[in-house]
Amino acid sequence: MKTGVFFHPLFTREGWPILGEKFRHFPGAMEHLLAEPHVELLEPPKVSEELLLKVHTEAFLRDVRGRWYYEGARLSVGGCVEACERVMEGELQNAFVFDVAAGHHAGPSYAWGGTYLSCTGPAVANLREKYRKPKTAIIDTDSHHGDGTRAIFFGDPHTLHLCFCHHNVEENEGNKLCIDVGWRCTDEEYLEIMCSRLYPKIEEFQPDLIIHLLGHDTCQGDYGDRGLTPDFFPRAVEELKALAEKWCNGRLVVVSMGGARPDLTKMIIPSCIEVLAQRKEKESLG
Repeated sequence: MKTGVFFHPLFTREGWPILGEKFRHFPGAMEHLLAEPHVELLEPPKVSEELLLKVHTEAFLRDVRGRWYYEGARLSVGGCVEACERVMEGELQNAFVFDVAAGHHAGPSYAWGGTYLSCTGPAVANLREKYRKPKTAIIDTDSHHGDGTRAIFFGDPHTLHLCFCHHNVEENEGNKLCIDVGWRCTDEEYLEIMCSRLYPKIEEFQPDLIIHLLGHDTCQGDYGDRGLTPDFFPRAVEELKALAEKWCNGRLVVVSMGGARPDLTKMIIPSCIEVLAQRKEKESLG
């Protein structure tokens, strides 16, 4: 099976809220990966407003609908929705979703911080229309707390939300956690904290799908700098890929979150896609 890469040319425009022109080097920066037969570039559809209304209020959506970034946000959410569905269906092994103007700071009736629609909320709502309440694990390694995601899934026993941010909180019988990784840390320190908390929770929860909200704002020199190097991010994806292969048949969707420096984006995102696209030796020989 293939790794799907969901990308729209609109994302290369300048001036996205917070993110700026971080995707200006794409899709060229990943041309070498797109040449691989098991990597497929896919253009995301716009998410339906009917699906958005399953997680956002009508009043909130009416306000966001008039903003200039609404089209980009709908494409981003649409990519997440389609990626999750196609991975669950087994049409794709895993996927990487490019994202602008949507993400983890969008709650049912509010949004801020450059993310004005929820990407995970509609994706999970869509899966629940097609399956019997699949269990979804959302792992957030952006530098900032995913307050909107937490608000949407608060009280939902079928969704595990682990947010690696700046404080320690455990809610909803342990299914909603914030984990303090420290304001400054090395790659090894972050990975040790992440794996020590993540592995037992995934084993206990046993998800059907893992969604990784991957922010590289934590990278040295970006706006959420926690001291991490560009090498950290593919290593984090590799850990989550291993978990997905062990517990949910490899079903993993990685969604780009924070980070604004185009030079870092050019290095980090292709390296993460490369990890997703790596196949086991027996598959590559077949």
